[in-house]
Amino acid sequence: MLILWSISISMDKSLKMLQILQLCDSNFPIGSFNHSYGMETYLRSNVIDDAKSFSKWVDLFLKHQFITSDGLAIRMLYEALENGDVDKVWEIDNLLIAQTVAKETRNAAKLVASRMIKIYLDLYEIENLKIYAKKIASKEVYGHPAIVFGLLMHELEMSEEEAIKLHMYSTVSTIIQNAVRAIPLGQKDGQLLVKEYSEKFNQYYKLIEELDFDSFGANTPGIELSQINHETLGFRLFMS
Repeated sequence: MLILWSISISMDKSLKMLQILQLCDSNFPIGSFNHSYGMETYLRSNVIDDAKSFSKWVDLFLKHQFITSDGLAIRMLYEALENGDVDKVWEIDNLLIAQTVAKETRNAAKLVASRMIKIYLDLYEIENLKIYAKKIASKEVYGHPAIVFGLLMHELEMSEEEAIKLHMYSTVSTIIQNAVRAIPLGQKDGQLLVKEYSEKFNQYYKLIEELDFDSFGANTPGIELSQINHETLGFRLFMS
């Protein structure tokens, strides 16, 4: 009986792992392959032209935008849900959009979030995501990928740390796949970069844990300007 119970637990863990792999796949159909997060602006100005220069940009993006926006947002979301304060989650949504300076980036976040909610609700029955979808439809909130992902991870009983790292992995792997076709990079270089940054996730997570909530939205101007300037590029592969 004990052996059967252990096998059942193992199967549950395996199923959860497979579910997470599906959600974090860079080919998951939420439209993120259309967005470069400002990377294309650097590409057009030849600041990014190979794996080494692209790697520097990814590091800056994670340290100076992702951790103070998406990463810290998921940490705040988990704290709100653990305290039973779901209204705080909707406040975080509004703050995320308000602190996003570039119009294209704001619109991209809303578009990707709406696609995420639709497909997540096709896959799972999650009450908070249903409420979120209704609030977006009634224009009470805007919709943001970090909030959608965080709500799902919390429902799937992933820890705060796991949720942040998984969202980081999903974001980084998508950006790298976009760079593979845009710069272009070789598929091997892309996989080496995924491995390189996956090994740094503990370091990035610790930075998020050390942040004061006053740091929420403290982005680097250069990255924000690249996202703003993307709108005026003469030739573009990406929507933002």
